[in-house]
Amino acid sequence: MLARVLSSAVIGIDAYLVEVEVDITQGLPTFTTVGLPETSVKESKERVKAAVKNSGYTFPPDRITVNLAPADIKKEGTGFDLPIALGILSATGIVSQDIISKHLVLGELSLDGRIKPVKGSLPMALSARDAGYPGIIVPLENRCEASVVNEISVYPVKTLSQAVDFFRGFNKIKPEKTDIAALFEREVKTDVDFSEIMGQEHVKRAMEIAAAGGHNLVMSGPPGSGKTMLAKRLHTILPPLTFEEAIETTKIFSVVGMLKSGQALVTERPFRAPHHTISDAGLIGGGHLPKPGEVSLAHNGVLFLDELPEFKKHVLEVLRQPLEDQKVTIARAATTLTYPSSFMLIAALNPCPCGYYSDPKHECTCTFKQIRRYRSKISGPLMDRIDIHVEVPAVPYKDLMSEANAEPSKNIRKRVTKARGIQSRRFARAKIHCNAQMSSRHIKKHCRIDDESSRLLEAAIEKLGFSARAYNRILKISRTIADLEDVPEIALGFISEAIQYRSLDRKKHTFS
Repeated sequence: MLARVLSSAVIGIDAYLVEVEVDITQGLPTFTTVGLPETSVKESKERVKAAVKNSGYTFPPDRITVNLAPADIKKEGTGFDLPIALGILSATGIVSQDIISKHLVLGELSLDGRIKPVKGSLPMALSARDAGYPGIIVPLENRCEASVVNEISVYPVKTLSQAVDFFRGFNKIKPEKTDIAALFEREVKTDVDFSEIMGQEHVKRAMEIAAAGGHNLVMSGPPGSGKTMLAKRLHTILPPLTFEEAIETTKIFSVVGMLKSGQALVTERPFRAPHHTISDAGLIGGGHLPKPGEVSLAHNGVLFLDELPEFKKHVLEVLRQPLEDQKVTIARAATTLTYPSSFMLIAALNPCPCGYYSDPKHECTCTFKQIRRYRSKISGPLMDRIDIHVEVPAVPYKDLMSEANAEPSKNIRKRVTKARGIQSRRFARAKIHCNAQMSSRHIKKHCRIDDESSRLLEAAIEKLGFSARAYNRILKISRTIADLEDVPEIALGFISEAIQYRSLDRKKHTFS
């Protein structure tokens, strides 16, 4: 007796189809699983056996062989429990093979037959749609994220017996539907807002430019100047996620099991702020079977690194590839995986170990040697990949006590969204979405400047010793400033302002 049930597994953030073949023959009672199963998959035989018996069905006392095809890819996770159980019941004639073969099935079984949620149901639903299957059986808790894929019918089930009755025609299950438009129309409530920040107008301007062009930004200033407060409010002025971005981001959160119960889509841009004790595997991703790290969890959002020099130097250096390529490639002996990592890097640091170098109201107790050693923890190539450098001075008392209303996030967000719209139209035929992602070819095409601006930029490069990468960063920032002003040409004032946002490049020459 042979039965086949279609299931799915995840590799990276994408799913692939797995055919669960169940063969039952006469012989000594054994239960063998083949097809490179990991430990959690091998243990499924005990869960399946108990769930079948406790659901009121007879477990066959014969030789059972389960094959997970393709057999050359390692299978992990607990989502094969339900397909295996249904395969056994189909092989014994309880469930029709013709009906069950039209659906993709996934779910973990408890010993009493209840079906528990699994990770990665969204990419699995996408793989079922792409393969042309009309329906998918998912655990009840996974119904929202799977039903985002409107092109297939999503049937949520609570128990093994409910799934069996559905395939036998005894129980009709209403397909789950999700109103995508309603998810994006829902107003996002946040406890933070730019209107709470008094003073620091030039830093707010820098953050608006960073948000408008997707630029990386680093803030340098003494303790208590508001660097962390500013960074935690950046996501409130970022443009809304598009549906494609939301799907990509949700796939990552689904694979690592970080979606909230009942959450269909991630409709807010992620904000990740790992502690400075994080390892390189935690930041980039890794493990025996590689998992996404913080740079991938921040995809389409913000990665905030507070106290940047306190991170281990080798951890910071691994940021170079994702900052440049917007993706992370993790190579292991068994497999090589690529995760998306298109994020905005926002970093904060003190100007010196004590924090008060260049602060007029506090005396710095650090020697130049200590300051050089402190700043050398951040390499030049990494700093070159950060577009905007801005100094954050201590807030004057009169600004703290000011009763004037600061501009709220929603007003800034409107300007940012408008500027991003200009960039979307500009790069409609390219594979990029914002100014920060422009290559040299795009810069030559979209960042032309007049002779006067060229002379100013040349003088700045010669005097301040900017690198070729810094030159490109200045042009990108100038293009974003022009987009915020809704003008097609890059004016001299835009170049002048952009040069001011490379302050840490100038600081390097102070201690040389």
